[in-house]
Amino acid sequence: MSNTVKIATMPHPNTSGQSFTSPTGLQANATLARRRRIVVALNVITYLCLAALAWKLAAWNGWTLVDGIMFVCFLLGTPWAVLGFWNALIGLWLLHGVKNPLVEVAPYASAGSQTGPLTTKTAILLTLRNEDSTRALKRLATVKNSIDRTGEGNVFSYFILSDTTDPAAAAEEEAAVERWRAETGDEKRIIYRRRSHNTGFKAGNVRDFCERWGQDYELMLPLDADSLMAGDVIVAMVRMMQAHPKLGILQSLVVGMPSTSAFARIFQFGMRHGMRSYTMGQSWWTADCGPFWGHNALVRIKPFVEDCDLPMLPGKPPLGGHVLSHDQVEATLMRKAGYEVRVHPVEGGSWEENPPTMLDFAKRDVRWCQGNMQYVKLLDHPGLLPMSRFQLLWAILMFVGIPAWTVMIALLPFAALEAQAAPDFPAGLAAGLYITFFVMYLMPKIAGLVDAMLTKEGMAAYGGSLRFFISAVVELVFSFLQGAVSTIRTTIFMIGLLFGKSVIWGGQQRDAAGISFMTAVENLWPQTLFGLVVCGALYVISPTVLLWSLPLTAGYILAIPFAMLTASPALGRWMKKTGLCGIPEDFAPPQEITAVQANG
Repeated sequence: MSNTVKIATMPHPNTSGQSFTSPTGLQANATLARRRRIVVALNVITYLCLAALAWKLAAWNGWTLVDGIMFVCFLLGTPWAVLGFWNALIGLWLLHGVKNPLVEVAPYASAGSQTGPLTTKTAILLTLRNEDSTRALKRLATVKNSIDRTGEGNVFSYFILSDTTDPAAAAEEEAAVERWRAETGDEKRIIYRRRSHNTGFKAGNVRDFCERWGQDYELMLPLDADSLMAGDVIVAMVRMMQAHPKLGILQSLVVGMPSTSAFARIFQFGMRHGMRSYTMGQSWWTADCGPFWGHNALVRIKPFVEDCDLPMLPGKPPLGGHVLSHDQVEATLMRKAGYEVRVHPVEGGSWEENPPTMLDFAKRDVRWCQGNMQYVKLLDHPGLLPMSRFQLLWAILMFVGIPAWTVMIALLPFAALEAQAAPDFPAGLAAGLYITFFVMYLMPKIAGLVDAMLTKEGMAAYGGSLRFFISAVVELVFSFLQGAVSTIRTTIFMIGLLFGKSVIWGGQQRDAAGISFMTAVENLWPQTLFGLVVCGALYVISPTVLLWSLPLTAGYILAIPFAMLTASPALGRWMKKTGLCGIPEDFAPPQEITAVQANG
């Protein structure tokens, strides 16, 4: 793709005689420690400056209960935006201020361009649970065909690992696998297994594979039912793992696939152009302690089996029992075992489908919320590296900040009353802090726009500059509206966690479908009621404050029409036809995308 980071032949980094102590021997721990000190300093200084401004505002006319609550909520809700701001800026600097950013960020990547026979046996795993098996297997068959075209297909095998509970769906799975095996004539390398009980959920499904077949393979590549990868990307990643035996997990940069869902198109447009700079910046300092997203990643089986067995959490669900968001825990355990966990920060060749509607997105979000909140019980797990503990803490804070901002918005009318009563209230300071926070919050998107403008053919890959900028405006408005809807849903769910409410983990909706008015009302009336109360009170107290609040509050009032509009198949088809919010694969689809989209 025209706007991806190119993999260049890189010299071995140990050219200065420096002693390297990272597991792969590619980077000095001193170098990584220096980078992390820089990032910590930047984030702490920025955070303290914002906190000082918030303190000054809260204490302007003496502290009240409302002031105290809002200040604490600000402290809880701000860290995520601060780190995102610096990740994006660092990434933008790497992409456009450094001659070859992969030398700094991914020194293992040069091995992907090596030649010679591929000898590492790799199992590609498709995990299913009550999914559309025909659809999922079409993607897996496309992956196999793409790998076979590289000429290295003989070292790959394909496992369909089913946890399906629906007998009819299970029968269709078996029939679909048999059809595929008959078509390919490659029965020995296509294996189907269905468990009668999904003990341990997806993590248990993968571990069952490891116990039964893991000794026959060195690497595994877990895929979700909506995953797709290009064969040349997989082969290149296997070469990287083959060249560096201490790479334990190599996560590809997963991006969205072309979609006819308006919601998915707008969502993944913003994620796509904002992801490059953010991921580059994050990978620069997390380095060997990177994240794992559970799919579209290569995993070294032996240390995974021996050292990454998930603990059973004490207590009852929802926070006790089996670990739900298993991937990041497995990453911390892999790093504890002396293996590196890396994200290959290059877009292209690794895709997934995003939720097609606002309601499906919210369901996925609360599943992640419950899984991430379980990490509270793992922060003191013995032997984890400091960076690994930070990764777990950060996953927790991502969701803790959501109810904090919801409480702040709920208290806006009271804060507006206090501001009116305060003599000479510094409205300019309040507006400055508000705007500063929004710039920081939006920096990954801003950096993505700048990156596209500075990259050769960057905007052209999105259908041209005019289409790109119109799409960017649409996505910006969308992100504020969608964010408001999500915050209430997640806040309500987190309150439910305190009282033992748990989410059901099952199959996901993959295809776009409309949302009826009654369905929207049934699911989104809390958002609407919350918005009407807050905005109504602000209108009475201070219309000016109401106008300033609209980026945060409009989404509550508009939740029902927003969900219905973005779920409209007609709108999705129109956006597809016009190319609005299109991603590069919409305009120049790779062979794998074309194969999956053929015949539906």
